[in-house]
Amino acid sequence: MSTAVRQLLVIGIGSGDPDHLTFAAAKAMHRTDVFFVLGKGREKSALIQLRRDVLDEHLAGPYRIVEAEDPWRDRFQDECAGYAEAVRDWRRRRADVCEKLIREELAPGQCGAFLVWGDPSLYDSTLGILEDIRARGEVTFEHEVIPGISSVSALAARHRINLNRVGRPIHITPGRQLSESLPNDDGDIVVMLDAHESFQHLAGSGVWIYWGAYIGTPDEILIAGPLDEVSGHIRHMRAAARAEHSWIMDTYLLRLRPDGTDS
Repeated sequence: MSTAVRQLLVIGIGSGDPDHLTFAAAKAMHRTDVFFVLGKGREKSALIQLRRDVLDEHLAGPYRIVEAEDPWRDRFQDECAGYAEAVRDWRRRRADVCEKLIREELAPGQCGAFLVWGDPSLYDSTLGILEDIRARGEVTFEHEVIPGISSVSALAARHRINLNRVGRPIHITPGRQLSESLPNDDGDIVVMLDAHESFQHLAGSGVWIYWGAYIGTPDEILIAGPLDEVSGHIRHMRAAARAEHSWIMDTYLLRLRPDGTDS
């Protein structure tokens, strides 16, 4: 029986632009025998193609991709049944899929990779799911994390701004918890995964917003300005983009005191 250990790479690939790939990520791709990709619906085909574009840009020869269906998650039901438990259930089902991929598609001694949007350590479930699989003890592997350019960093770069201001922190929160982060006089706020467009509830607060969707892709949309002036435009563009693509990935920065000094 082989004593060789399966190797897994969790590679941050940025937010969509193949040029966002680091040298370390490109080298890791060249070590990979099989790339694992999860997806569903129209979103699946679009995001898989973006991954293929990244691979085509950086790999000269043929490569192997194994696709699997990402478990369905009813986000409305998440809110009704209790968010934390709904996420745990979804992660268990996702771990089942990933464990099967590792066991059946990656031979001992081979190297597999998950290509993660942005940076694997920021708002992504892959690392937690791999830890869950390891704890089950059914399949043995070692894994390595290669950091990437996060959507947060890419957002700031595309708007040509600093994320933080001198002497002040940055808070990062999912959209569903934005109301719990306010009022906030201790720094600006980066909001991710805001399916409910929570920014619209800050009307009249004097906040500036720097918003971006599909950052780094040909479909990129950027909008910035006083929230009271651009909120409606963001909501319109977001709805139109979601209708066209059936999915959307967006992030934004709320600058709470734009007329204050940086120091």
